[in-house]
Amino acid sequence: MTCPGCGAAVAADFAFCENCGATLTPSEASAPAPARDLSARTHMISLHAEPDTPPVPLCAECGGAVGDDGWCTVCGVRASNGREHVTEQPAPTVAAVSDRGRIHRRNEDAFAVAAHGGWTALVVCDGVTTAANSDAAAYAAARAARDLLAAAERPNGSSDERLQHWSLQAKAAALAADEAAAAAGPNDDPSPPSCTFVAAIADGAAIVTANVGDSRAYWLPDDGSAEQLTVDDSWATEQIKAGVPRHVAEADPKAHAITRWLGIDSPGVDATTATTIATGPGWLLVCSDGLWNYCSDAATLQSLLDKQPSEPLARAEALVEWANQQGGRDNITVTIARIGDSS
Repeated sequence: MTCPGCGAAVAADFAFCENCGATLTPSEASAPAPARDLSARTHMISLHAEPDTPPVPLCAECGGAVGDDGWCTVCGVRASNGREHVTEQPAPTVAAVSDRGRIHRRNEDAFAVAAHGGWTALVVCDGVTTAANSDAAAYAAARAARDLLAAAERPNGSSDERLQHWSLQAKAAALAADEAAAAAGPNDDPSPPSCTFVAAIADGAAIVTANVGDSRAYWLPDDGSAEQLTVDDSWATEQIKAGVPRHVAEADPKAHAITRWLGIDSPGVDATTATTIATGPGWLLVCSDGLWNYCSDAATLQSLLDKQPSEPLARAEALVEWANQQGGRDNITVTIARIGDSS
């Protein structure tokens, strides 16, 4: 039988639901819920309605309670975290989509975005798959960084002054994200919560990025050369610096071994920052490796972007679907903002 309050599995003679505490009577108990199609993705969050805390769903396999470690306490299956497919669009020019992909059971990516007038912040964190509670770490880190950036003073000076201001704020956002990631789970775990971090702030034509790990930011102008704004902290990057061709280094099984990350066991959280001035309109794209692993080069990514719908949310969805069509071997997160169009 299932609890009418929360849907958890209960025995017919239970007086109370062990999951939510609701009082049960034989007349209130319902028939077992039909099996769910686990291949279907869930659109959890409607536009402009992202919750402050992540949902805590029941086990999709049996309806049982999920423990703090993310595993079902009844059947032992790794539980969904309710983030199979998440979208948000805080402004007409800004959109974000995150998807579980085709292989992973859980989506361990997270994003947080903000937009106001000519100011935009995009944050993406990718939970380290081998770490405990990595999805919670990514979720908490992205929001902590976004909230700090959204609350920061908006300078009115020159572009150079704004670049300096937002570079400092981006470093502070990485530190806030690191604290949030470290607090996402028990620190005595042999592999404590950890995630990557990338943030991009556009203040008019001034664009600032900061990153720790291998999630990326790209500037894709309508005219001119596309540019990868961030440099990965990864084994592949070290190989490229040593002269190994990009396509060879990124195809190596060790390519995604990151050399820096957020979390209690982080080797350092001095985020790497970069700045640029947009000389014309274009797209600011911040993503996890679930996208760029299939389309790493900035010029190639620009060509792919040009084939997608022009509306930001549809464009982000199309990029996620494209990555799934390539195999979807990892979680996929795309945040995108249209920059520089005259109002």
